[in-house]
Amino acid sequence: MTDETAASVLDAARRARAAAADLAVLTRAQKDSALKAMADALVARTPEITAANAGDVSRARENGTSEAIIDRLRLDDTRVAAMADGLRQVAELPDPVGEIERGYTLPNGLQVSQRRVPMGVVGIIYEARPNVTADAAGLALKSGNAVLLRGSSSAVASNSAIVEVLRAATAGTDVPADAVQLVPGEGHEPAKHLMRARGLVDVLIPRGGAGLIRSVVEESTVPVIETGVGNCHVYVDATADLSKALEILLNAKTHRPSVCNAAETLLVHADIADTFLPGALAALRDAGVTVHGDERVRGYDDAVVAATDEDWSAEYLSLDLAARVVASLDDAVAHIRRWGSGHTEAIVTEDLSAAQRFTATTDSAAVMVNASTRFTDGEQFGFGAEIGISTQKLHARGPMGLRELTTTTYVVTGDGHVRS
Repeated sequence: MTDETAASVLDAARRARAAAADLAVLTRAQKDSALKAMADALVARTPEITAANAGDVSRARENGTSEAIIDRLRLDDTRVAAMADGLRQVAELPDPVGEIERGYTLPNGLQVSQRRVPMGVVGIIYEARPNVTADAAGLALKSGNAVLLRGSSSAVASNSAIVEVLRAATAGTDVPADAVQLVPGEGHEPAKHLMRARGLVDVLIPRGGAGLIRSVVEESTVPVIETGVGNCHVYVDATADLSKALEILLNAKTHRPSVCNAAETLLVHADIADTFLPGALAALRDAGVTVHGDERVRGYDDAVVAATDEDWSAEYLSLDLAARVVASLDDAVAHIRRWGSGHTEAIVTEDLSAAQRFTATTDSAAVMVNASTRFTDGEQFGFGAEIGISTQKLHARGPMGLRELTTTTYVVTGDGHVRS
């Protein structure tokens, strides 16, 4: 069975590679036409998609899956429409393929240009969220890449339905159907074969929890762009506008707690703790948030539970929040550098020098000044749909849109030049 599984995965990768060669020469108009056809098909066939998803949700509940994960898994008419809108937004974005990064003429007359080109075949391994299926397909197609999708078993029916709709929509367009494929097979073996398809798959992007990401990074022979978990912090500085701070905190924590850019830790400067924390803790309690606090935070509210080291490093993805009082901005940064995941941090302050020091010393993919952590998102950044949030430092960092799914090549033009 392992040999059969490997053969089927490698066959899919070869077909994706052939499709990538066809995609690389398509015009923007040809790709945009296919994206719009895919969007229309998602809307037209919404009942099929939501019916498949209902089965996945039912099985997840039977298996005792947490409500946070079920929220990521669930699709309804509104979410399918949002997936379609995401594809249309990508169609409206500039095409990065062919852009000139730099160009110049050497003293010997050779003309050198560095141009954006597709990566080729992009593999995505992701958990739970079936909307990633459409987002990844759209971004890959627009950037000229074929995509191999490996979702989790919890969303197998949803993902299969979405991919069937997307592939069918390419009929009558210039995009080959094999530009979008699900990795065939069940269980963990297909993902392992995808991770070892070096030479057929150009890059692999894991999107999910810490365990999935660690497994892909450690086991893959295919180059990996690492997306990270979101232990995001909100730091309320000594000079913060406290009403602004409370609004930002509540939005960052409660707007959608099950996603990676939700705040998981609150840090409060000691000078304003007495003024800010009593009201903030009451507001969090009213919003259904359980606060896990240090000794000083617990002194403000009996409902606060004692925090442990596990709380400082936790990506809760739920209505839980760790909270600590810090002596200074530098102490806040030290806490973040010790416990953070490098995703997104926010400072609330009216002191420009404090904001500048925080942004310079906080080593994260995104830093917000007087804004919610929830803005770390490809669509919010103007990229359209995103493939994930990269927390590594090579190739891409932060929300990954179209440009992050391309690489560059040098084109050198001469007139019979030979090197002496």
